[in-house]
Amino acid sequence: MYFSTQPNARDAKPAKSAATFNALKRDIMLGVLPAGAALTELDLAAYFSCSQGTVREALLQLQEEGLVRRQGHRGTQVSECTEAEAVEMFRVRQQIECSGIVRALQMPTRTLIADLKALFDKMLEAAASGDELELASLDRDFHRRLFQDAQLPALDPILHRCLVHNHRFKISRSISPRDLVATAKRHASIIDAVEAGDVGKASEALRHHIATIVDLGPSVFPDERQ
Repeated sequence: MYFSTQPNARDAKPAKSAATFNALKRDIMLGVLPAGAALTELDLAAYFSCSQGTVREALLQLQEEGLVRRQGHRGTQVSECTEAEAVEMFRVRQQIECSGIVRALQMPTRTLIADLKALFDKMLEAAASGDELELASLDRDFHRRLFQDAQLPALDPILHRCLVHNHRFKISRSISPRDLVATAKRHASIIDAVEAGDVGKASEALRHHIATIVDLGPSVFPDERQ
């Protein structure tokens, strides 16, 4: 079993589950742990110098995000990251977010714009430093913060899973280094529309943003121009 992220022996005991979860998630997102790779609690507990209960908690979190499959006596395996699932998740995500932004702008919280701008600044920093995974994490925070004001909390876990899968799929398809700064800057038009309070423009900016994330956009959203 190989992991690119080495465990930190200095981690505080309460943080062990989070550290294990983050390390495994990073390696799954980067493809270091490929689809189908077996994850055994005993091996992971030895590797991360923690209890099997701690590992089990981390694996349950990964299961919630759709990154692993726990199949009873078959154990736990890294989930597949297929184009078919990605296509459907892009569609689900677009429906949830574009409906959500209309609701959000009807009664936005006072901190919405400031929060989005702060996340945007952090995204630019992560992009400038070449940290694609941090950029992806902040990207998810940005979209979930925007959706938060829609007051549809039961849909947030669904949106989060779609975002995680979208980013994993996008990273897996990257053949050459991507322009991370350009990727971060794609969120500027959404902020501008939200700040202007223009529901139509904000919804269209978000719709276009999602439809043009990857090069399979035209086949997923045929009415969307790249």
